[in-house]
Amino acid sequence: MPFARDLAAHGDRIALFTQTGELTYRALAEQVAATAELLGPARRLVLLAGANRADALVIHLAALSVGHPVLLVPGDSDSTVGSLTTAYDPDVVARPDADGNWTIAERRRAPGSTGSAHALHPDLALLLSTSGSTGSPKLVRLSHENLQANAESIATYLGITDTDRAATTLPPHYCFGLSVIHSHLLRGAGLILTERSVSDAAFWQEFRAARGTSLAGVPYTFDLLDRVGFDRMELPHLRRVTQAGGRLAPERVRRYAESGRRHGWELFVMYGQTEATARMAYLPPHLATERPEAVGVPIPGGSFRLSPVDGMDSHGPDVGELIYSGPNVMLGYAETPADLALGRTVQELHTGDLARRASDGLYEIVGRRSRFAKILGLRIDPQRVETLLEQHGVRAYCAGDGDALAVAALGTPGSAGEEARARLRRLVSEGCGLPARAIRIRVLAELPRLTTGKPDYEAVRRLTRPAPEEEAAGQSPAAAPSGDLRRLYAEVLDRTDVTEDSSFVSLGGDSLCYVEMSLRLEDALGGLPTDWHTRPIRELRPAAVPPQTAETPPATTTTTERATRQIRLTRPARRTWWSRRSPRSLGTRSLATRSLETGIALRAVGIVLIVGSHIPVFSVQGSAHVLIGVAGFNFARFHLTGAGRRERVRHLRRSIARIAVPSMVWIAGAVALTGLYDPANTVLLNSLLDQGAERQEWHYWYVEALLYFLVALGLLMAVPLLDRLERRYAFGVPLALVAIGLVGRYDLLELAPARFHLGPTVVFWLFALGWAAARATTARQRSVLTAALLLTVPGLFSDQPLRTALVTAGLALLIWVPTLPSLSSLNRIAGVLAGGSLYIYLTHFQVYPHFRDDFPLLALFASLAVGLAYAAVATRVMRWRPLTARG
Repeated sequence: MPFARDLAAHGDRIALFTQTGELTYRALAEQVAATAELLGPARRLVLLAGANRADALVIHLAALSVGHPVLLVPGDSDSTVGSLTTAYDPDVVARPDADGNWTIAERRRAPGSTGSAHALHPDLALLLSTSGSTGSPKLVRLSHENLQANAESIATYLGITDTDRAATTLPPHYCFGLSVIHSHLLRGAGLILTERSVSDAAFWQEFRAARGTSLAGVPYTFDLLDRVGFDRMELPHLRRVTQAGGRLAPERVRRYAESGRRHGWELFVMYGQTEATARMAYLPPHLATERPEAVGVPIPGGSFRLSPVDGMDSHGPDVGELIYSGPNVMLGYAETPADLALGRTVQELHTGDLARRASDGLYEIVGRRSRFAKILGLRIDPQRVETLLEQHGVRAYCAGDGDALAVAALGTPGSAGEEARARLRRLVSEGCGLPARAIRIRVLAELPRLTTGKPDYEAVRRLTRPAPEEEAAGQSPAAAPSGDLRRLYAEVLDRTDVTEDSSFVSLGGDSLCYVEMSLRLEDALGGLPTDWHTRPIRELRPAAVPPQTAETPPATTTTTERATRQIRLTRPARRTWWSRRSPRSLGTRSLATRSLETGIALRAVGIVLIVGSHIPVFSVQGSAHVLIGVAGFNFARFHLTGAGRRERVRHLRRSIARIAVPSMVWIAGAVALTGLYDPANTVLLNSLLDQGAERQEWHYWYVEALLYFLVALGLLMAVPLLDRLERRYAFGVPLALVAIGLVGRYDLLELAPARFHLGPTVVFWLFALGWAAARATTARQRSVLTAALLLTVPGLFSDQPLRTALVTAGLALLIWVPTLPSLSSLNRIAGVLAGGSLYIYLTHFQVYPHFRDDFPLLALFASLAVGLAYAAVATRVMRWRPLTARG
C-alpha cells in the first residue's frame, strides 16, 4: 500500500494532532515500521478494533504496509468483535486492553512458526462490514488498488494538500471515516485525531488549536452542527466541509453552501458505498446552491451507467439502477473464511439505487431498489433485524421508513405491548447500532400481509407512524417514552404545539422558566446535559440513555450520535476536578453529586446577597451588576437562537411581557400603599426620566435597565440587515456593543443620572459583556472579555473595592466556568432561588422594613418567602393569560 509505506517521505510535517501532543510523519513511520515488525513478514488476517486513536491507526497502517489483510470492526462493540472473531477466526486480534491501550494478541502462532490459518488472496487488503454493527459475516473485500485509487481520487477532487488538517469526526470502521484518513495521509496532510463529538465544546477547541481545515459528516452530524451554532462559529482556517452517508435535504445543502460562501469554505456533497471503497460521486461546490438535490458527477477514474429496471415506471422513463465502474470497485463479498482466497468476482457495482441523469450531466438518486435502508448514515438490512428478533423468539416484519426503522412485531397489544415495545426497541438498538429514537415499534395481534400471503411492508411503515391524535396526546407508539416530557414542556412553556423535535429554545423558553424547566427535567430524567435547552425532546427521553454505561465520557461520542459514530471506548474518561461527566453527556448521575450552571448559581447567590445587603444582615454589594451580565448571557442563549427573525422577535416580546407585567402590577401597589415612590416608577420610567436621587425611587433600576435593553434590542433585531449581521458575527456584534457601551460607562456624552452607577446607559456594557460571554468559543475570545472586565469595572463604584472585586469575580466566572461543583440538595435550593430572583427583587423592598430592626434574619427569610410566593402567583397568571386571550 504506497501511502502506508511512504509516510517517511513527508518528513517532519505534522501527521497527527492528538490530545497528548503532535506526531510527525517521520515519527509515525517509525512506529508503523516497529509494529509491522511485530506482525511479521508472513501475511496473516488481522482483526483490528478500530478507533480514532494513534495506537489503533499505527496498527492499521502497519498491517497495510506489509500486506496483512485487515478486518476492521467497531472498537466499541464487543458483540461485533466477538461474532466476527468467531466467524473468520483471525490470526491476530488487536484491541484495547482494560487500560484502553491497544494490544496485539496472537491467536495461534507458536514460537518460530509463520503464516496464516487461511488462504489469503494476494490482492486482499481490507475487510469492512456494510451493515453497521450487526456483526453480519457478510463483508466487503477491498484490494490495495481499491484503497490507493479511491484515496487518490478523493484527494484530487477535494484538492487536498499537505497544508490541510482534517478532524476525524467519523469512526474508521466506517468507509467514509476511513477515506478521510487515507486521503489526507496520501497527501502528507495532518489529522486531528479525536473521538469527541462535534456537539462537544472541547472538539472545537481542539479543531481551532490545530488550525483545522476540513470537516466531514453524515446527515446527523449536520443536525448537531445546527444545534451548536456552527454557522456563527469563527473558524478562520476552515476550507471545506464534506457530506456523505445518506441524503441531506436539498434546502439544507443550499443553506450550508451559502454559509460556506459567506465564511470562505466549500461544501462537497458526496455519494458512495462501502462496495466502492468509499466514494463514487461528488457535487462540485459551485453547483450546490443551484442543484442541491443532485449527487453530482462520477469521481475521477469512475463512471456511471443506468440499467433499466422493470416496474419502475412511476419514477419516470429515464430512471434506472445506477451501475458504477472504476478502480475502487470491490473485489467482491466474503461470507466465510474460504472467501478470503477469492480474487475479483465483481467487475462493476450494482448500487441498488434508482437514478436519472439530468440534462446538465448531473446524476440524481430517486429511490432504492432493494430493501436495504440507509438510516442516520448506517446501511440497515431489515431482513437481518427480522432474523435477529426471531432468534429471541419474536416474529416481526421490518422496513426502513426515512430516518427510522419501522418494526411490526407479533404480540399482545395494550399494557403488555408497552413492555414488549421497550424490550424490542432495546434488542434492535443493541443489534444494529441505531439509537432508540430511530426505531418505531408497534406490537400487533396479527402481522400485516398482502393477499398473496407475503409481508405487507408498506402497512408496517404506515402502522408504526404516530397518528396525529397520538402525537397530540403524547402517546405515539414510536415515542411513548417522551410523551410525559412533551406534556411537561407544554405545561411550563404554555404551548400547545410541542412535538418531539421541539426544544426549550425553539418553543420560546427564556431565563424566567429555564430554572423551573431544568429542575423538573432533572426529576424526570435523573440528569441533564448542559445544552439540554437546545436539544429536541426526542434526545432527552429516558430511552435514549444506553443501559450499558452510567456515563458517556467526553472522549467518546454522545449517545444521540451513536448511530453515525459508533465509538464508545472502554478506557476511563478524563475529568475535570469538579465534574463527574461530560457536560454533553446524557448518562445517569449520582443522586448526590451534581454540577450547577454558573448562571443559575450567580442568580441564586446574587439575590440573597442583594436582599441581605439591603436589610442589612451583611454588606456585600455588587450582585445586581453581576446579574445584569447574567441577563445578557441569557439573552444570547434564549433569544438569539437559530429561529427566524420574526420568531425571535415574537419570543422576545413574550419575555418582555413576563418581566414588565408582574413588575408594574407590584410597583403600582407599592406606589398606592406606601407613597414612597414616584408615579414614574409604576411605568418603569424613573431611570429614563431621572426623577430624582432619592434612594427608594431607584429601587427598581435593575428591572428598568433590563427592560430598556430588551426593548431596544428587540427593535434592532427586527431589522433584517441587523438580524443577518448578528447571525454572521455572533461574537463580534456583542463585542462591538461592549465598546459602544463604554461610552455610557465613562459618561462621555454626559447622559448619566444622579445615581451614576445605576443608570441604564452606564451599565449597558455589562449586559453586552454577558452576551459576548455566551458567544465566546475560544480561550482567546474569553481572554479579550476578561481584559475588558479588568480594565473597566474599577472606578465604577467610588472607594468600594469589595464591590468592584465581587462584580469582577462574578463575571469572570460567567466567562470561564460553565458549571460549578454542587450537590443535589443545593441544586434544588439554588434552582428555586434563581427561578424566583426577579420576584424576590421586586417584593423585598416592601417586606424587610417590617422586621429588620429587631429580626434581621427573619427579614431576610421573609423577603425570600414572599418573593417566591409572588413568583408562583405571577407565573401561573402569566400562563393563563395567553390561553384566555386565544379563547
